[in-house]
Amino acid sequence: MTYRTRIKYTAAQKTEMWDRWQRGESLNAIGRVFDRPSSSIYGLLAASGGIRPPPRQRSRLALTLSEREEISRGVASALSMRAIAVQLGRPPSTISREIKRNGSYDNYRATQAEQAAWDRAHRPKPCKLAGNRSLSRIVAAKLQLNWSPEQIAGWLKNEYPGEECNHVSHETIYRSLFVQARGVLKKELLQYLRSQRTIRRSKHASLKKKGLGQIANMASIRERPASVEDRAVPGHWEGDLIAGSHNSYIATLVERHTRYVMLAKVKNKDTESVVSALIKQSKKLPSELYKSLTWDRGKELADHRRFTMETNIDVYFCDPSSPWQRGSNENTNGLLRQYFPKGTDLSVHSQTKLNAVARQLNERPRKTLGFETPASRFSACVASTG
Repeated sequence: MTYRTRIKYTAAQKTEMWDRWQRGESLNAIGRVFDRPSSSIYGLLAASGGIRPPPRQRSRLALTLSEREEISRGVASALSMRAIAVQLGRPPSTISREIKRNGSYDNYRATQAEQAAWDRAHRPKPCKLAGNRSLSRIVAAKLQLNWSPEQIAGWLKNEYPGEECNHVSHETIYRSLFVQARGVLKKELLQYLRSQRTIRRSKHASLKKKGLGQIANMASIRERPASVEDRAVPGHWEGDLIAGSHNSYIATLVERHTRYVMLAKVKNKDTESVVSALIKQSKKLPSELYKSLTWDRGKELADHRRFTMETNIDVYFCDPSSPWQRGSNENTNGLLRQYFPKGTDLSVHSQTKLNAVARQLNERPRKTLGFETPASRFSACVASTG
């Protein structure tokens, strides 16, 4: 068996890896660039939780390597500390401290002193959560309720207006979770994040690939009224299926104005099962709050005309390879993977269970709603139609 030589990445190579990672490239893709396995790249990125370390900068007041080399030459020439200070234009006390902390007058070495100074300067800024244990406990409790860091940060601002000590950014929460050297939030809390990854991925990363089919007599999203686009009017929904093992599926529906979520149990992915489930779900709402449905081009809605005939709800289909046209639904499908991980059998969940999950999602504050909940927004719409 032959073993590959272990290499030490240069600063330029590390910079390129971080650049590629932040652009959303996968570990495998980055590894191919350097002819290394993904595990080699992972090891380098995981040290900081997938979060790019800030570039280290030297203080403008610190001694430079060239100045330390000048000090070393002065020591070798038996110059006094005051004479060396005059040559460098530095206070004698600066030269004295530099020599004393780096091996004394007889043992001073410029290169060793430079490295020691660089190591001593490596002091990470304390995390805000580390100095506020009550705030840390609140954040941990909300994470255990499956709230996202961004939801927690927004809720804190609404809950404690004007109290800066009880505010924390979502980025600080992520860093406290992924960079365990900060030692604030326990690593076990990572399981409550939507992705459950051990390192943070770039916001530009996307691995979704989906084949789309041709559907007869479909109305394009481009034919959808402009009033639907601006989300000002309630009653317009986005829908999709999420898949599990053994050909199991759940239909997901999100109302565009309020981001209110409904889930429907479906027997199979065939159009008969899906359309029947959607018809049944639509009858739970007033007609004023279910006017249109936007779907991707999956064949499960091939019988969309039957759905429209029985519900009087218009159906529009997205353009090929354009998941952002159902952005609210795509985001919700991601949130649902906290409850229904990929590869699990979705058929074991009853409609009662699906309703409970939808209720929990609807009671979580949303940034796009000013950190109100979809449930409160939707209830207001129901009351206005009564």
